[in-house]
Amino acid sequence: MSNESIFKKTARRRVPGLPVYSPGLDIDDVKRKYGLGRVIKLASNENPLGPSPKAVSAILREAEKISLYPDGACTTLRLAIAERLGVQVESLIFGNGTDEIIDLVCYAFFDPGDKVVMGDPTFSSYFLSAMAMDVDIAMVPLVDYKHDIVGMLNAVDEKTKAVFVGTPHNPTGTICTREDLEKLLNGLPEGVILVWDEAYREYVESPEYPESISYLGNFPNMLILRTFSKIYGLAGLRVGYGITSPELVDVLERVRPPFNVNRLAQAAALAALEDEEHLERSRSVNRRGREFLSAELSKLGMEVVPSEANFLLFRFDGVVKDLSRLLLERGIIVRDGDSLGYPGYARLTVGTLEENEFVIEIIRNIVKSG
Repeated sequence: MSNESIFKKTARRRVPGLPVYSPGLDIDDVKRKYGLGRVIKLASNENPLGPSPKAVSAILREAEKISLYPDGACTTLRLAIAERLGVQVESLIFGNGTDEIIDLVCYAFFDPGDKVVMGDPTFSSYFLSAMAMDVDIAMVPLVDYKHDIVGMLNAVDEKTKAVFVGTPHNPTGTICTREDLEKLLNGLPEGVILVWDEAYREYVESPEYPESISYLGNFPNMLILRTFSKIYGLAGLRVGYGITSPELVDVLERVRPPFNVNRLAQAAALAALEDEEHLERSRSVNRRGREFLSAELSKLGMEVVPSEANFLLFRFDGVVKDLSRLLLERGIIVRDGDSLGYPGYARLTVGTLEENEFVIEIIRNIVKSG
C-alpha cells in the first residue's frame, strides 16, 4: 500500500475528500508560461497602491527584532483599534488573516453533525473551514447577486451553530443593508453566531451600509471580521481581527495558537492604521477606477454587477468566449468565474488608472477581433 493510501485511510474521514484551495496564478509563472515581459495581476483584490509608506518604515524598524517572539496578545495594536472603534480591548480577537478567525470559530464550536448556513456562491474559506470539521452546510442561493436573508433564516434549525455573511460579498461585491442585518440579528436564536465579514468595508459608499459595531451591545452572538489585507495593502503579512462580545472572545482565545500574528505584521498594521492619507487615497483611486471599469465594460455589452468593493464581477459569455484565458495570454490575470460559482463571468480587481485603461483596451481589442 502506498504512503498516500495509508495517510488517506488514517486521516479524519472528511479530510481526503476536501478540495484544495487554489490561490490563483502567480505573476512570474504567467510570465514564464506565455513569454511575457509584463503581467498585471487583477485577481486577488489587493490594493494596487501597495501599503502605506509608514507601514513599510515600521517593518524595516521592527526587522531587527525578528529573533524575538511577537506579542502574543497584540497589545499595542489591540489598544489602538479599541480606542479607534470605541470598544473594550476584551472585545477583540486577532488572527493570521480573518481566515484564521473563521477557523477558530469552527474549531471552538463545530462538532460533526452540527450545521452552518451561508450564501451560494460565497467566499471559499467559509465552507472549506466548515467542511474540515465535518458539519452540514446549508448553501442558500443568492438572489440578484445578494444574500437571501429570509431564505438563510429559514435554513436555521436546532443544529445550526453559525451563519456566515460577507458584506460586501465576495465574489459579487454586493452589500447587506441595515434592514438585512437587523432582520438577521432579531431572527437568529441567541446561541447561533452571526459571522459578519466586513473585509471590504472601507470601500463602501452606500448610505444603507450599517454601522455594525453599534449592535454589539444587544447581540453578543455577533462576530464582525475586519482585515488589513485589502485597503491597507498588507495582504502579504496576514493580519485580521474580530470584534464581538468578551464572552465569545473568551471561547475563541482557547483555540487560538500562541504568537499567531507575527511581529512585522503587528508593527505594519499599527502604522497603516494611523495613515489616514493613504487610506483616503486608496479609497479615491478605487472609487474612480470602479466607476470607469463598470462604465467601459457596460459599453462593451458586459453585464456588470453593481459593486461596493474593490472588484467587479461581470458576465462576458454573451459577448465573447473564454475571456479569462484570452486576457491571461495577454498578461492580465483575472479570477475566472468558474472557480467562483459563476461560469461565464470574471472577477476583476480595480487597479490603478493606467492598469484599468490598459485592461479595457485589451478587452476592447478582444471583443473586436472575436
